[in-house]
Amino acid sequence: MAEKNQNKARRDYECLEQVVGCKWSVSVLMAVEDGTDRPGALERAIEGISTKILTERLRKLTGYGLLNKRKFNETPPRTVYSLTPKGRKLVRIIEKLHELEDQE
Repeated sequence: MAEKNQNKARRDYECLEQVVGCKWSVSVLMAVEDGTDRPGALERAIEGISTKILTERLRKLTGYGLLNKRKFNETPPRTVYSLTPKGRKLVRIIEKLHELEDQE
C-alpha cells in the first residue's frame, strides 16, 4: 500500500514539474483562467505559441486533469476548454509564485 501511494506521489510530482516547468503550459492555464477558452483564441492570446505546441499542451493539460474539454456538435465544430478544480488550485499557486517575484 505504501509503495502504491509513493508511486502516485511520484507521478503527481512529475506532472506538476512538467506543467510548472513549461512556459507554454503555464501560459495556457493563465489564459484559460482569464476567460480565453477556444483553441483559436488561445493561439492568438499566447504570443509565440504554435498550433502544434498549443494542441500538445491542451492534450497534456486535459490528460493531467487540469482542463476540461467540451466539444459541441455544431457546424463548424466548436471546442471549449475550462479549468477543473485541480486546475484552479494550480493557477492560484502560480499566481502566488508571481506575487513572490513581484515583491523582490
